[in-house]
Amino acid sequence: MSVRTTIQVDQETVAMLEKLKREWRARSYAEVVKQLVREVKVLETSEKGSLPKLKRFQREKFDRFG
Repeated sequence: MSVRTTIQVDQETVAMLEKLKREWRARSYAEVVKQLVREVKVLETSEKGSLPKLKRFQREKFDRFG
């Protein structure tokens, strides 16, 4: 059996978790949180694509076309 713990979140977060729980037909908030973590991890990995050393896009300070 896994150890259970309590975390504190505000009412807005509870409402968002409840909505996702219904939409995903999850059995518990733990399932929702685990799915959210999985999705973030997938994004972190795929975000870098085939060029992991490529610098993050940054807009130039001036507008060349204006």
